[in-house]
Amino acid sequence: MATHDPDLRRDLDATLQTRKELGPEYESELLESFLEKVDQNVDRRVRRHLAEQQVQVARGIRPQPRDSEIHPFWQRFGVAALSLVLAIPLSAIAAGMSGLPGLLVCWAGIVGVNAAHGAGLRNALRLRAAGRDGAAD
Repeated sequence: MATHDPDLRRDLDATLQTRKELGPEYESELLESFLEKVDQNVDRRVRRHLAEQQVQVARGIRPQPRDSEIHPFWQRFGVAALSLVLAIPLSAIAAGMSGLPGLLVCWAGIVGVNAAHGAGLRNALRLRAAGRDGAAD
């Protein structure tokens, strides 16, 4: 279940509107500013979550066991979706700054990250399957 921060959504809308008004020459500064706000939001959520866990531990409450593994399909889907979302601004920045060579390098990096993730995931699944087979003997 995803929670949406209305303040962050407003900041994104304001950033996009400002980009329309100021033009592409301020795009990197606007993007950097928005990403800083996202980073602060993530930090705040992590601190809150850790504080809640500390309170539970102090009270002697054991956290509910979680499924520590994410299904491989969702791992692949998540990396692919994130790559496509980030590919849009990265492509625009790379093409704007370096033209076609920059765009090609950008996409080579995106493909490389996805290929490395896929190879690592296949390795992990193979090792996990080998561990199960070995444990059954």
